[in-house]
Parts: sequence; C-alpha cells; structure tokens
Amino acid sequence: MTKPAHDYPIQPIPFTQAEIADSFWQPRIQTAATVTVPYDFQQCEDTGRIANFDKAAGALPGAHEGIFYNDSDVFKVVEGAAYALQVAPDDALETYVDALIKKFAAAQEADGYLYTARTIHPQNPDERCGPTRWSNLGVNHELYNVGHMYEAAVAWYEATGKRNFLEVALKNAELIDEVFGEGKLRDVPGHQQIELGLARLYRCTGDAKYLRLAKFFLNERGQANGRELYGPYCQDHLPITEQREAVGHAVRAGYQYAAMTDIAALCQDADYAAAVLALWDDVVSKKMSLTGGVGARHEGEAFGEAYELPNLTAYNETCAAQASIYWNQRLFLLTGESKYVDVLERTLYNGFLSGVGMDGRSFFYVNPLACDGEYRFNREAHMTRRPWYGTACCPTNVVRLLPALGGYMVAQRDDQLYVNLYAAGTIRVQLAGGEIGIEQRTQYPWDGVISIEVSAEQATEFTLKLRIPGYALGQPVPSSLYTSLSEEPAAVQLSVAGEETPLEMESGYATIARCWQGKTRVMLRLPVVARRVVAHDAVAALRGQVALERGPLVYALESADNPGRVLELVLADESPVQAEHRADLLGGITTLRGRALDAGGQPVDFTAIPYYAWGHRGDGQMTTWLKRV
Repeated sequence: MTKPAHDYPIQPIPFTQAEIADSFWQPRIQTAATVTVPYDFQQCEDTGRIANFDKAAGALPGAHEGIFYNDSDVFKVVEGAAYALQVAPDDALETYVDALIKKFAAAQEADGYLYTARTIHPQNPDERCGPTRWSNLGVNHELYNVGHMYEAAVAWYEATGKRNFLEVALKNAELIDEVFGEGKLRDVPGHQQIELGLARLYRCTGDAKYLRLAKFFLNERGQANGRELYGPYCQDHLPITEQREAVGHAVRAGYQYAAMTDIAALCQDADYAAAVLALWDDVVSKKMSLTGGVGARHEGEAFGEAYELPNLTAYNETCAAQASIYWNQRLFLLTGESKYVDVLERTLYNGFLSGVGMDGRSFFYVNPLACDGEYRFNREAHMTRRPWYGTACCPTNVVRLLPALGGYMVAQRDDQLYVNLYAAGTIRVQLAGGEIGIEQRTQYPWDGVISIEVSAEQATEFTLKLRIPGYALGQPVPSSLYTSLSEEPAAVQLSVAGEETPLEMESGYATIARCWQGKTRVMLRLPVVARRVVAHDAVAALRGQVALERGPLVYALESADNPGRVLELVLADESPVQAEHRADLLGGITTLRGRALDAGGQPVDFTAIPYYAWGHRGDGQMTTWLKRV
C-alpha cells in the first residue's frame, strides 16, 4: 500500500488497534459481526441478489431479480464482513466470501464491466438501465454499484491480504477511466458513491488516476458539458465549489460531501474545503433533527427548506445518518475541531443507532421524531422495524459501520492524540517515542466519569487531547438550532496523576501536554445530567415544545411505558426530571422519570427512554418533543 502524497493532517487509529469492551457498544459490535452480517448474506441469497451474479456469468438461467442496484447490497455486506472478520474471526465466513468473489469475477465482462442488471439482459435491460452502457446515469446506479464494490474490495484486501476482489475492482476501475474524463464521456452518476470508492482505491494503490477520476466526477456536477443536468435532487444544479446549501436526496448529498472532503484533503484544495465547511454550516444550523438525522422529507428522501424539521413526518433515513457520520469524521480529520465529532456522536447514538434493532435482524429505514400509532412512516407502509426491504440499502449499510466503530475512538496528528469517543476498552498507538497504551474505564453514556490510564514504557512527550462534548458546556449542537434550557451545567472536572488540573481548551479539546512514562491516570468527569432543549424559533413545527436529553442521548416517550396519548403530554419547565438506571429494561438503560400534564390538565407520571431503544415493544405512540408550559 502506497501512502498518498497528501492526506488528512489527522489520521484515525486503525480500528484493529482499538478493542471496545463496554456494555453499550461491544454487544452491538458483536451482534453486527456475528448476526447481522450472516443474516444479510442470507437475505441476499433468498432475494436473488447473489443469484444475479451467477446468472450474469451464465452459470444459472433466468431473469434478473429485484432492483437494478441490488449488486450494491452484496458488496456492502462483503465490506462489513471484512471488518467483522477482524472483530470476530470466522473461517467459514471467510470461505463463503471467497466463494462470492469468484461469482463476482465470473459475472464481470471481459473488459471489466460489472452490472448484472444489464449483463443478464444485454439486448433488453430494465428501461431504467438505459438501452446501452452509461446511457441513463442519472437513474441507473451503474456507477454507484461499483463505488461500493471498490470500498468492499479494499476492505477485503486490508483484512485478509488477498487480492482476489481487489483485482476485480481494479479491472472495472480501469474501464471507467478509459470511458470517462475530459475528452471522453463527460457525465456523472445520479447517486454519488463511486467518488468515495475511487479515493479509497487511490489510497490503496497510490495510482493517481483514481484520484483524478474521483475529482472529475465531482467537478462535472453542475456543468452542462454536452449533457442535461440532473438538478438539485442529485446535487447536480451548481458547480461543486459553488454549492453552499444542502439540497436534494440526503444520502446522495452525504456521500458527495464526504467525497468532497476527501478531495479537499488529498488534493489540498481550498475551494473544496470552503464548500464543504459552508454546506456543513447550512445542515447543522438549519436542517438537522435533534437526533442528528437529516433528510426531512419523505418525498425524494430529501432535505427540506431551512428550518423544515417535522416530527411525525420526518424521514431521516438510516443511510443518511451513516453518511453524515462519515462526513463529520472526515471534517474532524481535516480541521481538528471537536464540533464535528459532537455532531458525529449525536448522530451515532441517536439517528443512526435507532435504525438497527437490538436483535441485529430488524431495521428502520425511516427514523421519525414522533409516531402517532396510525401514520405508517416506515418504508413499505410499516410502523415497526422490518426484517428486510425491497430496497435494502439500510440493512446492508449498518454492517459497514458498527464492526469498525473502534476506528472512530482515537486519532493522531504527529505527537498529538485525540480521544474522541468514550467507551470502556483499550487502544494501542505508535508514536515516534514508542508504543502508547490507552485504557478507558467508564459506564458512558450512562455515567460521565471516565478513567483513562495512559501507559508509556519509556519517557515520551506527547499531547493528549480529550474531547469535551458541547452538551457538557451547555451547547447541545454547534449552532443556534437547539438551545439548552437547563441552568449552568456542572463544571467539567479533570485530574492528571491524582492532581486537579484546569482545563486548557483548544478547538473543543482539553489539552494535556507532558512527558508520559509508566502508567498515568487521567480522570475526566463530564456532567451527564438530564437537560431540557428547545429549538430555534424559526422551526415552526417545534415552537412551544421541549425535548429531553442526557449526555449524548436524546430521549423519547413511548406508549409501552406511558398509558394514553404521549403526544398530548405537557411538561412544565419547573417539573423535576430524575434519572433511574434500569438493568432489566431494553438491554440495560437509564430512564428519565418525571411528571407531566395530560390532555385534561391532570398530572401523570411519565418515563422516557433513549430514542435509539424505541420501537422494540410493538406498535404505539412515541414522541421526542413534548408541549411546554
């Protein structure tokens, strides 16, 4: 693997060097690796997604099954399997994926083309595929599919050292490079993803043509070079560096913005950097739900207008939350500012995690802020998590993130170590002065006490930077979109080697610069307490309402705990709210308990649970926002 000439100034610690061993994330990671990955593969078998590769290879007769972008689902699960093997080694899973890769290679046409929907029916494909190759890129996901293939192939190579899948991906990428570019075909994919895959191929191989091709696809957006623009829905309405407002399909946008951030880093492109920073400001200031979810509208799975943030009808696709996590991680790596990790954490614990059930076999496609027990908000007219979908992007996407979550914990820039997420476990980091061990002991997110033991066999000077979440400083999000009503938060406390230490803050991090040797205990105490939050007055749907949070978690009231219509409850500002940990409920959670008024003005006790845990106990009402008096 050749190191790029330029890259992010901050680099994440490989997830293989981080072992999460807490009671919150570790079970989710293990479930993703050992349950969701094989479950997703079985669903891909049962729905004909894998058989399509055999049919394209001529090994099976029959028509293409399912939607024309189904290839991408199989590739995503392979990527997840690559990460899962490093979390939970499984010889049978590795053998299974190797057999799948043979199917991919057999389905690939001689010149590298791989798109089973066309190869199975070369003379009469689905009309959305277009009559010939590359003839309907605004719709057909022809390039989107292979973008996921590139990411999966690199992940497989990195996990196993095997080039079998990588060679399939490189053969396809060579074809794409022959077809597209200045002086060649000038068009863009309607659904972004190939740009991220090409950047990853570049990092893997060091071949600059993949980077040039990724930037070409981005630069062509909004440029009518002999073609018709696909418009705002596909973020193809303005040149890339002129885009300042998040519009259109939220997943497409998230993948594009993440890819733009890659280009800003890999090409040291200031215009790209300026664009993504402005786009982020637009999202976080005007278009993000309290849960971190993005994409307000069911119609087009899209961003709405500024401050269009409904509850009951919010879309907030799970894939869009995941894309936001990818984007915010990249923005942190580019800038070193904690506010991006604040948004990442909020989205991870709420808008993303709600999308996958605790069983690892049920999924929300849509993540609203309220449910009235009647409106069937979820994809395919359901109100509950479903075992699968005809469009299965969400069930197959979550396995790309959860097994690799350790890679989001700590990052490094020269002799600076950034601790971004808090969870019990151990991390190994190589510095110029030797290996550093970091062991976290904490019950986060239920408790804000975090013990960090830093181990250095020999004297090593470096700076430890601990993220102080915005909520701990009284700011729910890094904008004015949501505001805390709570009194001044309790002070963040820090001690090093038993001595109280004042916070020396830099870009949202408590900074500890010293010579470390042996074992040094760092204690961080964050004020994880119940807080009331209100929205900006411009959010019409949320005027006169209040939400509850504790630590990084948004809370929801659900019918299972609160008889009656929870959407009608009224919470007075002065009514106390208390936390109570319930080891027996929903895998062990901390609830919030208080007293509200029902529709008739009578006081009633209520229980709120973390938003991510709602929907596990049957249909019923749910709300994250209560009327306020």
